[in-house]
Amino acid sequence: MPQLVFNKQGLFNYTVTESFEAGIKLLGSEVKSIKLGHINLKGSYVSLKDGAAWLMQAHVSAYEPSKGKPGSLFAAKRPRKLLLSQKELDWLQGKLSGANLTIIPVKLYTKGAFIKVEIALARSKKQHDKREIIKKREIDRSIRRSLKGRNFSDS
Repeated sequence: MPQLVFNKQGLFNYTVTESFEAGIKLLGSEVKSIKLGHINLKGSYVSLKDGAAWLMQAHVSAYEPSKGKPGSLFAAKRPRKLLLSQKELDWLQGKLSGANLTIIPVKLYTKGAFIKVEIALARSKKQHDKREIIKKREIDRSIRRSLKGRNFSDS
């Protein structure tokens, strides 16, 4: 399962409670572009409407050989349908109605010949939680930096 893209910003802003695997309905040129890694999940989310799940605001760059060809209509941020079972859709709809939750895409990967997206039910983090994460990361980085040049042999 080679991972194509990972939503690092989404995991920084949200706390994941549960995750699902979903198929994604794409055009041929979008598949080629995504397999080259030309997709950005920053700021994207999943919307449930009309009995289906839609990936919104995911930016897929146009596949280079098909750029400018006559008849090639390309919208980089168009909504893309996610393929979930009706049972999963109903469960997600029930979870979203009561609590202050959202659905975000976490990563895109290939599974055989198919492109799959891992979506997660998530709750927004508070600003002080984000500050603590940044502070902890900087402390760990400074500790690694100070220990990098030291030699711990018994001489």
